Amino acid sequence: MLDKLASIEQRYEELHNLMADPAVASDPNRVRDIAREISGLEELVTKFREYKATHDALEKTRALARDESDDELRAMAKEEIERLEGEENRLLQELRVLLLPKDPRDDKDVFVEIRAGTGGEEAALFAADLYRMYTRYAEDKGWQLELVDENRTGLKGFKEVVFEIKGKGAYSRLKYESGVHRVQRIPVTEASGRIHTSTATVAVLAEVDEVAVDIKPDDLRIDIFHASGHGGQNVQKVATAVRITHLPTGIVVTCQDQRSQLQNKIRAMNVLRARLYEMELEKQQREVTEARRAQVGSGERAEKIRTYNFPQDRVTDHRIGLTLHNLPRILDGDLDPIIDALILDDQTKKLQMAGVSNGTKS
Repeated sequence: MLDKLASIEQRYEELHNLMADPAVASDPNRVRDIAREISGLEELVTKFREYKATHDALEKTRALARDESDDELRAMAKEEIERLEGEENRLLQELRVLLLPKDPRDDKDVFVEIRAGTGGEEAALFAADLYRMYTRYAEDKGWQLELVDENRTGLKGFKEVVFEIKGKGAYSRLKYESGVHRVQRIPVTEASGRIHTSTATVAVLAEVDEVAVDIKPDDLRIDIFHASGHGGQNVQKVATAVRITHLPTGIVVTCQDQRSQLQNKIRAMNVLRARLYEMELEKQQREVTEARRAQVGSGERAEKIRTYNFPQDRVTDHRIGLTLHNLPRILDGDLDPIIDALILDDQTKKLQMAGVSNGTKS
């Protein structure tokens, strides 16, 4: 592993030397590509250099502890060795994680689709709560959120809402939100005060480059209609909303939030492209998934991933057995503790699959 890291550091230095070459500097496209590669290596090289400095300090301190005749200084050196060993092991583990194959979609913007599930109007209200939660989370991250399509209910819930989130690393964090979310609470529509269980589904789709998905014009049916509003002057008088149906798959995408028909069509095509790409990925992974289901149980994607229990003020993520309290704060966008735990669990599993365990030196 250390040899691999050394070669990566060498490549990093070569890239910086290239950036200083006048022949390279005069080519904007090449400068952009080199800058992108440097950015991709930056964190790994910085961490590797931190590891080397810690390792060198540890070796010098070990030598000092061996050669020192003063008992007090030797004891201090041993304390420092213990601290540096812990630091070295931590850095090695972080380097192993950074060397894991990266999902090429992690830096992509995302489309998020929330749909009310079982539970009628209460499910629609829960879908609205989830939309607000992701809106707040995006705001905290400094990401940009743009509404694509919405289908509201009478009590300000959502039968369906689709929106785009633009920001660095959006998919890398939000991809863990895909699945069935369950809420347990007394609905505002419940007169007897009984606790109801309702669900909403969340789908997170990475934005896909146009060249990655081939969509034939003959496979599309495009309908233009008047965008729905909240009444009064907000209702569009010009037909700008776009509905695109992909005939081979039956996928339907609607976009009506943009001001022009062209903008709505572009946005709808982007959503369609993301859905088709995700469908193709699932098709490619089907054999592996079915083999795994035979071993660990079926319907993983259909099962609930998280429960929001209002009476007990708790949120439980069932995939990793994590339970947190202060539910209002989580619904207000404080998702990092859950997402960080999911990322750590994912990284741990990948390290185990790679045959690496904590504390094992390479």
